[in-house]
Amino acid sequence: MAETVAQTFRVEGMHCASCGMLIDDTVEELDGVTRSQTTLRTGRAIVEVDPQRCSPDDVVAAIEEAGYRARWEGP
Repeated sequence: MAETVAQTFRVEGMHCASCGMLIDDTVEELDGVTRSQTTLRTGRAIVEVDPQRCSPDDVVAAIEEAGYRARWEGP
């Protein structure tokens, strides 16, 4: 089993809990992502990812494709 790391992303443009669920569903479709937990209150997404299969840029692109603004805050 591949080793995963938790990466944190700042997400802007969310208005309700459903926004977080949409982001999580979108990000979890990426190859290498095992889990995403987005919280409206903090404006952050914590993504468990295999860094050999999915880059922070891939996660940011998926979040932006879902209609939100995002930036990687680090591991």
